[in-house]
Amino acid sequence: MAMWIQAQQLQGEALHQMQALYGQHFPIEVRHYLAQWIESQLWDSVELDNPAEEAKAKRLLDNLVAELQRKAQLQGGEDGFLLKIKLGHYASQLKSTYDRCPLELVRCIKHILHSEQRLVQEATNASCGTGGQAMDTLSQRHQQINQAFEELRLATQETENELRKLQHSQEYFIIQYQENLRIQAQLSSLSSLPPAERTQRETTLQSKRATVEAWLTREASTLQKYRLDLSEQHQKTLGLLRKQQTLILDEELIQWKRRQQLAGNGGPHEGGLDVLQSWCEKLADLIWQNRQQIRRCEHLTQQLPLPGPMEELLSKLNSDITDIISALVTSTFIIEKQPPQVLKTQTKFAATVRLLVGGKLNVHMNPPQVKAIIVSEQQAKALLKNESTHSESSGEILNNNCVMEYHQATGTLSAHFRNMSLKRIKRSDRRGAESVTEEKFTVLFESQFSVGGNELVFHVKTLSLPVVVIVHGSQDNNATATVLWDNAFAEPGRVPFIVPDKVLWPQLCEALDMKYKAEMHSGRGLSEDNLVFLAQKAFTSSSNNPEDYHNMTISWAQFNRESLPGRNFTFWQWFDGVVELMKKHLKPHWNDGAILGFVNKQQAQDMLMSKPNGTFLLRFSDSEIGGITIAWRLVWNLLPYTTKDFSIRSLADRISDLNHLLFLYPDRPKDEVFAKYYTPPLSKAVDGYVKPQIKQVVPECADVIKQLMFPLLTCLYCCLIRSDAMLDADGDFDLEDTMDVARHVEELLRRPMANQWKTPTPLWTAARSGSLANPPLIGGEQVQ
Repeated sequence: MAMWIQAQQLQGEALHQMQALYGQHFPIEVRHYLAQWIESQLWDSVELDNPAEEAKAKRLLDNLVAELQRKAQLQGGEDGFLLKIKLGHYASQLKSTYDRCPLELVRCIKHILHSEQRLVQEATNASCGTGGQAMDTLSQRHQQINQAFEELRLATQETENELRKLQHSQEYFIIQYQENLRIQAQLSSLSSLPPAERTQRETTLQSKRATVEAWLTREASTLQKYRLDLSEQHQKTLGLLRKQQTLILDEELIQWKRRQQLAGNGGPHEGGLDVLQSWCEKLADLIWQNRQQIRRCEHLTQQLPLPGPMEELLSKLNSDITDIISALVTSTFIIEKQPPQVLKTQTKFAATVRLLVGGKLNVHMNPPQVKAIIVSEQQAKALLKNESTHSESSGEILNNNCVMEYHQATGTLSAHFRNMSLKRIKRSDRRGAESVTEEKFTVLFESQFSVGGNELVFHVKTLSLPVVVIVHGSQDNNATATVLWDNAFAEPGRVPFIVPDKVLWPQLCEALDMKYKAEMHSGRGLSEDNLVFLAQKAFTSSSNNPEDYHNMTISWAQFNRESLPGRNFTFWQWFDGVVELMKKHLKPHWNDGAILGFVNKQQAQDMLMSKPNGTFLLRFSDSEIGGITIAWRLVWNLLPYTTKDFSIRSLADRISDLNHLLFLYPDRPKDEVFAKYYTPPLSKAVDGYVKPQIKQVVPECADVIKQLMFPLLTCLYCCLIRSDAMLDADGDFDLEDTMDVARHVEELLRRPMANQWKTPTPLWTAARSGSLANPPLIGGEQVQ
């Protein structure tokens, strides 16, 4: 209800826009009396393009109607009688309107709430600016656009007034011209009169004709000036329209498309399409008004031809304004919901296209059909260069035709492709080392419609973001790399689908951080230390200084074509494996700050050396894609856990199983961090059966302790029995030798000494390699 209270305080144009949101499709009285209930419902949880959500929408409709009826019954007394009838009527009206299409009600209310929120936010920003605080850039830009629209409205109204004056003047001129013709006819008929009478009448008529002709001459000059002045005013208005259209289409719409592209990498896509549509509709309305005025000027000129350049001027104006409206219509045919950028054959997918000026130009009166086809990169280049008028396909999409529908509640004209499927794809010859997952396609949407009673016919096309076609899930990882690189580094207005081969490391860091945050659904992204770790991995470097990487560039080949040194996977494949593991199994632990992750083996050992026994940390495996390991001083690294392991037993439960783990680095008790994720104890026996419990252990853990401690004890013993070797000539301890022993003991603590045994145990050999086998699970399930 808080938003409705703020919305009622809007003034001027904002108040007018808010009121325009309501009508018979959703009365403003319903919004007012059910404000609190409406704002408390989860409208955004309903996916409008999913038919399966219709049941959820139907429940919301029924609840809305029931709430209205309840509100009506509460009205009493003389004053409440009319309101009771009105609210009951609205309940019946909404039930009748949306019962067969409840998703439309949800669409309507979502549009209203989002629009109100935008108007309130803009008004808040503006009021802060008047109070002496600087408005943010967005508000300033919106204010600039709205001011320009007001100028255009006034200019259009002025030319309309001047056109009416011209029309009235011309109509009076034609009347006087007809009067002159009548006088001339009377003069011609005087020959039949007697000479005396003829002379008298002739003198009078000639005097009258001279007066009329003089007036006509002056008025013709005045009319010509009116026409030229009006033509100049239209030229100025067209200049303002071009400027405003450039600002909206070449800046605002392009920025919206860029945000949409970055949303493919996990960036925030703030919407704003409804604002853009309102601007485009205002443009369309003003352009159409000016075009109609110019057409009326042409008609007046044809009705009364006068010497001068008016025909050429009006022809030029008509051509210019037709170009302006053509650019507006073709540019506002956009993809509201992009098809998936990694597109698997034989898999259903969806997309939505929208014409931002469709409602204003009444295109919905004869709903156009939209067709979708898939084209290659080369075909897309040819289309944009107008080298190809015929749209050839590089594959076959099923269910690729859809009629645009007009949604009265939101005023949008759109086509929802809900069940498309790519049946087959035709690939081109690949270049060099390029793989199939580097080949880019795009979905082309095209349509044709007319406006103004077939006065103007438009053939519109729009291309989706690049898509990579795969035939198997194993290709998804590499295809995602191609998409991420393209989304992050594509330049506006590029030739399809050129991207730089090299980018600065900080640019890639920004893209990786955006992707990671999106998958974690958290504000906790990659820290500077995490990014340094990734830089070390990407560049095979040992530097811990972030500044060392700021001016370094990374190529596409380094990113996802060449394997990392000593590995059989690329940098991206390793990073994506981490993201997938975290997203599926470890997201809560990352968001809790329990996983350091981006730490190598040596760093982990250095960090743990100064901590008490039982301190452990979690780090991502360097040697395995999508693996995470536990490091602690007793056993430096367990064999990494993967998705397969966590599908059997969770990380929290595995940590709970290991009693040697006491503190999460640096000093957090493990139960304090992980207890809320432990699996509850098993219930009692059911029907006489006891359910077995799965638990992991570190094999021969006691032997490990003995083997680790034995060299140390031996060394200390040797020091005691051979203490004379550490005495100087005066019988005192030799400090230097003593320090050598201390350093030796410290080294023994750091590194297990396998050479102390003539026949090392298999467990000791595993420990020497720095990775103890993944603890098996016991008690009811076969382990690997």
